[in-house]
Formats: sequence, structure tokens, C-alpha cells
Amino acid sequence: MLWEDMIMFNLRRATRWPQLESPCLWEHVSIVVPLVFLAIFLLHLAGKLLGLIFKQRAKVTDRAIDKYPIRIKVSVAYKASIICTSLLLGTHFLMLLMLLNGMGTRCNSKAWAFSSETLLVLSWAITLVVAYIVPNRKYIKFPWILRGWWLCSFLLSIICIALDAHFITINHGKLGARDFADFLGLLASTCLMGISIRGKTEIVFIVPSSTVEPLLNGKTEKNLECIRESLYGKATLVQLVTFSWLNPLFALGFKKPLEPEEIPDVDIKDSAGFLSHSFEESLQQVKERDGTTNPSIYKAIYLFTRKKAAINAFFAVVSAVASYVGPYLIDDFVNFLSQKSTRSLESGYLLALGFLGAKMVETIAQRQWIFGARQLGLRLRAAMISHIYKKGLVLSCRSRQSHTSGEIINYMSVDIQRITDFIWYLNIVWMLPIQISLAIYILHTTLGLGSMGALAATSAVMACNIPLTRLQKRYQTKIMEAKDNRMKATSEVLRNMKTLKLQAWDSQFLNSLESLRNIEYSWLWKSLRLSALSALIFWGSPTLISVVTFGTCMLMGIELTAGRVLSALATFRMLQDPIFSLPDLLSAIAQGKVSADRITSYLQEEEIQSDAIKYLPRDQTEFDIQIDSGKFSWDPESRIPTLEGIQLKVKRGMKVAICGTVGSGKSSMLSCILGEIQKLSGTVEISGTKAYVPQSPWILTGNVRENILFGNQYDGSKYDRTVKACALEKDFELFSSGDLTEIGERGINMSGGQKQRIQIARAVYQDADIYLLDDPFSAVDAHTGTQIFEECLMGILKNKTLLFVTHQVEFLPAADLILVMQNGRIAQAGRFEELLKQNIGFEVLVGAHSEALESILTVGNSSKTSPSPTADDESNIDSTLNAELLHTQHDSEHNLSLEITEKEGKLVQDEEREKGSIGKEVYWSYLTTVKGGLLVPFILLAQSSFQVLQIASNYWMAWATPPTSETQPKVAMNFVLLVYVLLAVGSSLCVLVRATLVALAGLWTSQKLFTKMLHSVVRAPMAFFDSTPFGRILNRASTDQSVVDLELAGRVGWCAFSIIQILGTIAVMSQVAWEVFVIFIPVTAICIWYQQYYIPTARELARLAGIERAPILHHFAESLSGAATIRAFDQGDRFIDGNLGLVDNHSRPWFHNVSAMEWLSFRLNLLSNFVFAFSLVLLVTLPEGVINPSIAGLAVTYGINLNVLQASVIWNICNAENKMISVERILQYSNIKSEAPLVIEESRPPNNWPEVGTICFKNLQIRYAEHLPSVLKNISCTFPGRKKVGVVGRTGSGKSTLIQAIFRIVEPREGSIIIDDVDICKIGLHDLRSRLSIIPQDPAMFEGTIRANLDPLQQYSDSEIWEALDKCQLGHLVRAKEDKLDSTVVENGENWSVGQRQLFCLGRALLKKSSILVLDEATASVDSATDGVIQKIISQEFKNQTVVTIAHRIHTVIDSDLVLVLSEGRIAEYDTPGKLLQRPDSFFSKLIQEYSSRSQSFNNLANRHD
Repeated sequence: MLWEDMIMFNLRRATRWPQLESPCLWEHVSIVVPLVFLAIFLLHLAGKLLGLIFKQRAKVTDRAIDKYPIRIKVSVAYKASIICTSLLLGTHFLMLLMLLNGMGTRCNSKAWAFSSETLLVLSWAITLVVAYIVPNRKYIKFPWILRGWWLCSFLLSIICIALDAHFITINHGKLGARDFADFLGLLASTCLMGISIRGKTEIVFIVPSSTVEPLLNGKTEKNLECIRESLYGKATLVQLVTFSWLNPLFALGFKKPLEPEEIPDVDIKDSAGFLSHSFEESLQQVKERDGTTNPSIYKAIYLFTRKKAAINAFFAVVSAVASYVGPYLIDDFVNFLSQKSTRSLESGYLLALGFLGAKMVETIAQRQWIFGARQLGLRLRAAMISHIYKKGLVLSCRSRQSHTSGEIINYMSVDIQRITDFIWYLNIVWMLPIQISLAIYILHTTLGLGSMGALAATSAVMACNIPLTRLQKRYQTKIMEAKDNRMKATSEVLRNMKTLKLQAWDSQFLNSLESLRNIEYSWLWKSLRLSALSALIFWGSPTLISVVTFGTCMLMGIELTAGRVLSALATFRMLQDPIFSLPDLLSAIAQGKVSADRITSYLQEEEIQSDAIKYLPRDQTEFDIQIDSGKFSWDPESRIPTLEGIQLKVKRGMKVAICGTVGSGKSSMLSCILGEIQKLSGTVEISGTKAYVPQSPWILTGNVRENILFGNQYDGSKYDRTVKACALEKDFELFSSGDLTEIGERGINMSGGQKQRIQIARAVYQDADIYLLDDPFSAVDAHTGTQIFEECLMGILKNKTLLFVTHQVEFLPAADLILVMQNGRIAQAGRFEELLKQNIGFEVLVGAHSEALESILTVGNSSKTSPSPTADDESNIDSTLNAELLHTQHDSEHNLSLEITEKEGKLVQDEEREKGSIGKEVYWSYLTTVKGGLLVPFILLAQSSFQVLQIASNYWMAWATPPTSETQPKVAMNFVLLVYVLLAVGSSLCVLVRATLVALAGLWTSQKLFTKMLHSVVRAPMAFFDSTPFGRILNRASTDQSVVDLELAGRVGWCAFSIIQILGTIAVMSQVAWEVFVIFIPVTAICIWYQQYYIPTARELARLAGIERAPILHHFAESLSGAATIRAFDQGDRFIDGNLGLVDNHSRPWFHNVSAMEWLSFRLNLLSNFVFAFSLVLLVTLPEGVINPSIAGLAVTYGINLNVLQASVIWNICNAENKMISVERILQYSNIKSEAPLVIEESRPPNNWPEVGTICFKNLQIRYAEHLPSVLKNISCTFPGRKKVGVVGRTGSGKSTLIQAIFRIVEPREGSIIIDDVDICKIGLHDLRSRLSIIPQDPAMFEGTIRANLDPLQQYSDSEIWEALDKCQLGHLVRAKEDKLDSTVVENGENWSVGQRQLFCLGRALLKKSSILVLDEATASVDSATDGVIQKIISQEFKNQTVVTIAHRIHTVIDSDLVLVLSEGRIAEYDTPGKLLQRPDSFFSKLIQEYSSRSQSFNNLANRHD
């Protein structure tokens, strides 16, 4: 053969190698190496002495340490080096003594033997001395001479062992004392080799000040800064090839768990900012080339990735070509073993060298392309995330309604991950044809035309993929749709959890989430079932192809020798890899295509009109806002526009008030000035910068100051003025950390009024030219509203242009222009007096307000003639307290700021991160979740059976076929093939059983884990949701759940399968040459050490990557909900930069985690190549007749894959551990402390309970946590049945806590609440909450239909629902819609105004007809006229029910039968409004006086025009 001829030609030209028969070869080698070492050592020593003479020696250590006596703490590595060096010195000294006694050598020259041992003893003695003085010299690393010598001694030990084995087999001798000493020396030198590669002494120096100076690990601040630089960016070529640039990170991670700030930065080319810019350029190129506004995302990805992808492709192709050199040489190798007597040993060693060289090239190329593919994936992901984020900031309202937050977050978390995975598989696309071509070429070389059978079989197997892939793609699409629906519903449930608990709907929504999960589960099962079928085809493919090929050879009369069969089998095993990766590739293409299409459709969605507004310079016009013939619509396809015929000119510095009934177009009016609403015709011109305060407060997670500054520089005096004008000073005093108090997600720990004032302060601090305020007074009480109006709107903003929507009619007289909106048009415009004269609608709003004011004044006046009362709980309350109350605001919602006092202002704690190794209980709970782990032994048995049958079939072929064409076969070839087929079919069935069981067990486990987490989260108390951003929960429900659904079972299974495979390979190899164990055991020990060294760092990197993913999603969700505000403040660039920073924070641990995996894989591959090379040398060296050449060839066939298998074992174990973090994270949320039971069967209340509605508080005390002070203290009072009770008090006084206590959102610490003689703490939560009604301050609506929103439990008929809608003033609106009760409600109810949403909440209460109704600032977002109507409806419909009201509008409380005033968690006043007003020093009196005087000017104006 050509290869053999080349070898022989080279051998003839080369000088002959020293014959191994020379018994003194070892002595020659072992004299040269120590002599070189000693010469270098003496030269180095001479250099040091000269340096001392000339005083040029550089100091190695820090002088500061030298001043103190130092205690040395030696490391394990240092101890091991001393022990191993001593051991080697001892063994060589013993060898010397044996030589002196005339024994222990094979060399026939005593002089050579004696010289060799003497030099070795001398070398090891010097080594021991040098190693001993290392601590005194304070070396960070072992000296390079020492490390070089240790490496050389390891190679000497290998040569020695190989020669020993050679001579024993040739002479058929027995193991002697020298052989055992040599083996001991090999173990010691292997250990020293590991220490020399590691290089570091790891010695710690302890100085008296108890400061520890670990020269390796102690990171000074400077060192920490150094490690934050990009290690990858500074790496040399050798470091890039060997991944040794990661060594500093491993050194740190091995000593202690890594912290986020200790992870180095990514290289500039991997940073999100660079990649985002680069991707934008690619998109721009595609736009220009194709001349389109919607460029193809595929073309942009191609341009963005092509350079890096081409480099990866080159490495991938080199790796593929190198991997087929082994199978190509096997036939030659078997021939060599069969004809050893006629062939020289040199040709065998050259063959071995050929095998090893190919493996080394394959290892380097493979590691580089895999690393490159991961890096390319990271780059594409960073670019795509930033692009999706940018798109999210400019989506039009209509686009936002067609893509919910849950869907868009899925694009960012799941879809981008799938595209990243596809990039990894991309190289397989061009490797596949090369691998198949090489395989067919090798088969053609060995089997001639028989290779055509292999080609046909391979093509047939691959053709089977096409229908399977199509089906798999369909399943993947369905899985993603089902997942989107589930995530959308989950996100909605989490966002509205408080409403669900208050309304007792949590069980219903839990069931709907479970039913959505069941749909997803059914598609997952179909997909996994198909994957099991794919596994059967591809595990069975090598045997199927080999049966077809060998059958073809027999039919064509091609002779099958052992060499040819083994070469073919090795090729089929190599072919298995591309065929096996084909379904994954096709699945990745299918998933990638689906995800890319979804992202493409999102990126092509309609954006906010960029040309809707024309911006004019300030010096060109006196008008700040001009709208001419404006026609606007939220839905451009609708026949009726939202706003029509808008004519408006606003001069600089004007104050414009916008009022009108609910749904008249007030907020839309502001939106058209902001450019948020689609402009159909007309012009909008703006001059100056804008600031916007939306109706629903948008608060960012962070502290209060960050929310107010909103990206601007801190200016102390300006900041203080802003805070004062917005009435926030008193709040800051109440907050535990002042303005540095952390705000929970969506402002959860702030009251409605506080959130409103914080966002007003944000706008004021911007110092803009134009201010747009959407109902800024809705959530604040009368006193605070006046303060903000006077000090903020008419004070600090007096020279600014101001447009404000309001329902508070008392602020209208101060406006320069009032716009009255009606049905999307400006019905009236003018000053207050002018509008009253017109008499065409404005007076309805004014009249409603006048009536409310009149009712207050009436009560106030009548109370002055009544006798003075004394309240039950007032005797000990200082009247000065009431005076203080007047000067503070009193908002509606409970203030959690007390709750966070002891956590330094931090409500939302950093995400919990486990440290150290993943607990065995996590693995155990995963494996035993389903039927106590009953399926696991069956899975292992099926895989073991497959492995045994596969080895048996290959063994059978190797044994039964003749070694050469001259030898007669042992059995008929027909019979050989029949047995082979039977064994192959058996092994394939085992694969099918295993794949099905893994799919089943994995899916059942993931379903159980999901259900447990879902139940745990939904049943968690509200305190959990207040302190947990729902991004964290969503992250577990989407990304982590996806891993557990689709990946984890396979990963954990592969840990076991790869171990079974490698055991089979080692069994085959050691059966031929047991000596392989001599090298395999120490190499395995090194592998395990490497794994132990790698795991701590990799595990923390994987955890940090998981944790750093949540902030990206959380920031994105927050930005989506506040996109209008971000645009209005022109802060898009700052938020985009924030997103890029978060992407980089995630990229850092992720990039270093995948790099660490390559670091480990490279080292393990090198070690397994070393084992393979050793076994080849052993097979070449063993004399002829000792082994069967065919079986030896089989050992090589298996050995070729040894590096892949050994790496895959460690890789799978590490990968499984990384993936197991998802289970760990899911389990964290599966054992949350639950609320009280929903139903307690033995103490259920009567069906008609509560009948009267009497609420009795007895010594009620409530605190939010054990370490926090009580929020309510000794509350004892009774709300009589069927009466109206108003509750007032300042922020933090406990109003909302009282309401929450009635619904048991918080549980009493002491005391009790008794409703109609039933202690509510003794009945189930569902029984309690379902019998009470509440209209909350923040109206919550769910995606779905109007019917589902009013009656999610489907308890009422259509006629009852219509009746409720009519009563709450929504009947005519709903009837006007095509689908009536089935009209759609989008996410958050955003297609209805806030006021309309509040009316829907009233509709729910009307339907429920409970005996007790709680109103928590229920009419804050509606105008005075609608408020008046609602109050009438409540007084009519709930006249025989108990109504508890928290309100800021005084007239909503004034009609109450009783008023409860709370102060600092205690009862300050509790009596009828009349009696309280009789006492001029009472808080209630002062509140009424304030309200009356504020409205007096308004009243005078109103009366003047009656």
C-alpha cells in the first residue's frame, strides 16, 4: 500500500534506530538527561553567584514581609513535591546499593549502569535541597529548572517502564525488585509532572499582625483590578491554544467561591457595545444592498458572523480530516502485527507516531472550533438582545398589544438561546459532507466497491431524517406557542397576585396555569417520543450500515479480512458521529428557524411614528405646542378615530388643564403631543424639551433618589427644592434610609401617593420646557394635592408650559386655558369663567363638585350646634398629635418602609445563590421524584446491555474473520453475518427501551417539579411577592423549566452512558494488553484531579451566569412598561447603555464558563491521547504470538475513540452539574412557606355568612416580620353591621394594613378579628376572601374577555353581568362593541382607560353582592361627575351592607356613619363625622377646614356664574 511504501522508503533513507535488543539503552538515556540537568543547574548557580558578587541580585519578595518573623503554611502541592522527590531519591539510592552488591541491572556494562544511577541519585539529591529551600526564598512558583527536570524525569520513567515491559515479554521473565521500583518511580514522577505543569507552590506566609499573605491567592486591590481586565484579550498564541490564559481564574476559584466582581471582563470584541454597533452596521449594509426598510435578519446574521464562522469552519474541517487518519491506518496496523517477523519495529513506531500526530491535530483543531462556535454564539446573542431591546423602546401601541411582555421576554430568553445553539451546530453543516466523503474514501480503499453499499445505507439513514425533522419542527413550533401562552398567563398572575388573593381567585387561575402547562406537556411528550425514535435510528445506524456493507462485500465476492473489517468498523464508528449529530443539527435548524422567524416578525413590527412631531427651535416661535387639524387613532384601521379635529396653540408658560368624563380622550390628548398615538392627518409642532408624568405611576427598581434624578447629575440645592415642592420631605423622614431607601419591583413598597409624587419629582428635576401631567392628583389626599398644586405646578414650574389632566375641578380656575374633552374632540376651550357662561356641558362636572363640597359644608355647619362627644379610645391621645397630622400627607396604601429598617433600606434582596458543590439532595430529589427512582436501574440495564451486545458483535467480527487473505476463515461467512445481525438487532432494541425510558422519566420529573413550584409560588404569602422581583420567578418558569423539560434528562443519562462506554472500551483494550492499566490508572487519577480542580470555578461561573440573566429580563420588562416615559424624557440612549452593561455582566461568567470547559477538555484529550499512544507502543513492542493481531486491531479501533469518550465522561458530568443548577433554582421556590389553608373542613362558616357584616377588632396587633416593629398596635373597635365606615390617616398610619388584616393578607400577631361571631383566623382563607368584596386602588384587568374579567369563576348569567355593567356606567360602551361581552381585553387592560378599569372593578363587586365591601381609594382615577354617580350606586346597591372606605376625597368619607382616624398604628379618633367636627382640634375637623378653604375661591367663582 502507498502508506507502507512511503514508510519503508523513509526508513531506508534514515539511519537505523538503536536496536531495542541493546540492553544498555536505558542507561545511555538516563546518563544524558541528568548530565544536561546538572550542567544547566551549575550554569544557573554560577550566574547567581556572579550576581551576588556584583550586587545585582533582584529582590524576589516584598521588603515589608522581611521586617517581621514569618510563619510559613505549606500547601498540599509543596508537601507532595517533597514526598515524591524523597521517594525517587530513595528508590535510586536503593538501586545504587543493589548495583554495588552486583544485582539489579540488565546492562552488560557495569560502568554505564553505575554512572547512570550515580547521576540520578546526585540529581535527585540536588532537587530535594532546592525544593526544601523554596519556602525560605518565598517563591510563588517552583524554579523553572526544577519543573523542567520533573517533566524530563516523567518521560524517563515512561521509557523505563516501556523497556521493562519489552524485555520481560521477550525473555518471558518475571517481575523483579527493579520493576516494582520503576513502577513506584512512575507514580511519583507522574505526581511531580502534575505539580510542574501547575507550577505554583501555593505556600501561604503569615505575618504577626495576623495578616495572611498568600502569595498565590491573596488578591490585593491592585491584583483584583488586574484580574478584571480581559485575560483572553492579553493571551499569547500558546495560551490561546492551551487555554492556559484561564489559569489565574482557576487559581482563585479553587481557593474560594468566585464573586461577580472577580470575574475578568470580556474582550472588547465580545463586549455588547461593540457587537451591537457591528450588528447595526450589518443591518444597514443589507438595507442599502436590498433597498428595503425591513432588512432580512438572516442576511444580517450572515454578514455579522461570516469572518469568525469561516475561521471556525477551517478548524472544524481540519478536525474532521484528522479524525479519519486513525481508521485509515488500522488496516496497515493489523497487517504490521500479523507480519511482525518480517517488518522492522521502526515501521510500527512510525505508525504509532502517525496515529498520535493525527490525534494531537484533531484535539487542537476540535477545541478551537468548539470554543470559536461558543464565542460566536455569545457575540450573536449580545447583538440580538441589544437589538430586541432597542426595538422594544420604539414599538407602537398597537404592536405592543399584539406582543405581550411575556412573549417579548421569551424572544429574549428562549428564542435567542436557540439561535445561539444553531450557531454551534453550524460547523457540523460543512463537516458532515467532508466526514461522509472521507469515510466512503477509506471504505473504498479497504473494501473497494463494497463501499457503495455503505454509501447507500448512509444515504437511506439520513433520508429517514427528513420526515422526522419536519415533524419535529412542527412540534417545536407548538411547544413554543404553548410556552408563550403559559408564560403570558404566568406573568399576568404574578403581576396581579394581590388582586387574585383578595378576590379568592388564586385557585381558579392556578388551575388555568396548570391546564396551559398540560397543553405544553402533551407537545413536549410528542417531541420527546420522536427524539427516542431518532435515537434508535442513529444508535443503530453503525450496525445497520456495517451489515449492509459486509453483506454487499459477500455478494460481490470481496474478501473480508480482520484488518479490513476493523478498519470498516472504526470508520462506521466515526460515521456514527456525523449521523448521530444530524438529528440534533436538523432539530437545531428547525428550532433556530422557528425562533429566527418569530424574532424577525417582532423586529418588523410597526414602530412609533418618527415624523409625527415636528420640533422647532425655541427662538423661531412663541408657541411651545401647536396642533393643527389633528386626527389621531390608537388603531389606524378603526373607522372611528380616537381624537379628531384637534386645534390647539399653547404659548410659552401657559397652564392648560384638560378635563372630561371617563374615556373622553384626555390621556390620548397628551399622547398625541408625545407622539405616542398614530397621527392620521394634521401637524403637531413642539418647541422645547418635554417631561411626562403618566397616569399609572412608573417606578424603576432602585432607590428613591435614582428615580428622581433619572440619569441626571445630583445637584443638592435643586434636588432639595424639588423634594420640598413635591411634598416628599415627610416621607423621607419616615423611610428607613431616607431617599436612599430601595423601591421594590413596580414600586410595590410605596403607597400610590408616594409613587405619584416621586414621578412628579422626577419630571420637575428634569428642568424641561414642557410638562405633561396625566391626572397627577388622583392618588394624593386633599392637603397634599393643594401643596403640590401651589408649590410645584404654580411655584417651581410657574414659568414652564404645563398641560395637566385632572378630575379635581377645584384646580381649574388657576388654568390659563381649560380643554373639555368629549368623544375624542375638544368640546369646549377657554378660561374657567368663559366655560361656565357657555352652559354646554362643563357645568355638569362643576355641578358634581359643588354638590360634594356642599355636603361637606353642610355636615361641618350642622356639627357646630351638636353637643361635644367623647370617643372610646381617645382619652389618652394628646390633641397636639392631631395638629401634627394635618401637616403630613396621608396616602392610601400601606407603606412597607418600616419593614426594611433592619435591611439598610433594601427590600428586594440580591438573588439567593447557593455556594459550593450542588448538594447530593438536589441530585437525589431529581432522580427519585418519579416513583422513587424506580426507572433508573432499568435505564442503566438497557444501556449496559446495548454496550455489551455492541462489543460482542464487534468482537465476533474480529475473531471470526481471518487476519490475512491467506488464512482460512474459522466459520462460514454467512453464519458470521447472521450472528452479527442478531447481535445488532438486540443492541438496537436496548437503545429504543433506554431512549423511551429516559424521555418518560425526564418529562414526568419535570412536570412534578413544575407543579410543585407553581403550587408553592401561588400559595406563597404576599410578603414573598413584595420582596421578590417577578423576573426571578419568570426566569425559573421559563429558562430553567426549559432546561429541565428538554435537556436535563439527556444530560444526566449521558453521564451514566458515557461511563458505561468508557468501561467497555477499557475492558476491550486491557483484555488485549493488561499493561494499559499501568498507565490508565495514574492518567485517570490526573483526570479526576483536573475535574476536582475545574468544578469549583465552573460551578460558580454557571451559577453567576444564571443569576446575571434575570436582571436583563427584569430591566427589559421594566423598560417595556415605561417606554412612553423613557421616550418622553429622551432617555432611550441611557437605557440602551444600561441594557448593554447588563448583557456584559451576563457575558462575563458565561464566556469564562464555556472557556473553562474547553480548558478542561483540552487537558483531558491530551491525557487520553497519551494513553492511546502508550497502548500503541505497547502493541508494537510486544513480541509476535503474544497477542492475536485481529483482537489487537479491535483494541485500537476502540482506542481511537478513547480521547472522545474520556473527555465526554468528564464533560457530561460537568455539564450535568451545570444544568442541575436549574433544578436547584426550581427547588428553591418549591418550598416557600405557604399561607394558611384555603379551606378548613372542620370549621367552615355557614353558607349565608357574613349576614350582618359586623367587624369587631379585639386587641389587634400586626407586624410584617418577627424582627420588625408592630404596624398596628392594640386596635380595639367595632364596625357595626350595615353601616358605612370611613378610614383616614397619614402614610404609614396602618390604613391599608387594617384592610389587609381583614382579608388576612397579613396575619395578626396578637388579638383577633371577628366578623358576625366568626373568628376569621380559624376559617380557611378561601372561605373568608370569597365572602368579602374589595375595589382596590390599582384596578387590575386580565387578558381575555369582558365576561372573564367580571366573572372568572363563571358563577353568573349574562343578564346579571349586563345589569352590573349598566349600574357601573359601562353598559353603553360594551354594547357599542361588536363582540359585546366577548370583547377583548388586552394585557393589563390597556385598551381601556384607567377610569374605565376602575368601573369594571366596581362591576365585580356589584356582581358578588357581599355583605362587606371595602373601597381602597376606589374612585381616584375618575372625574367628579363619575365619582358622584359611583357614590350614588354604592349607597343604593350597598345600603344594607357594611362599607369600609379609605379615601382622599373628603366627600367620599363625609357621608359615612362612622370615621376611624389612625395614627402610627393606633386609633386616634373613632366617631360619627358630626361629632368629630364638633371638636375643632380633631384631625378630621382640620382636614374639612383645609378642604373647604381650598375650594372657597372655586365656590365663589362657581356661584358667581350660577
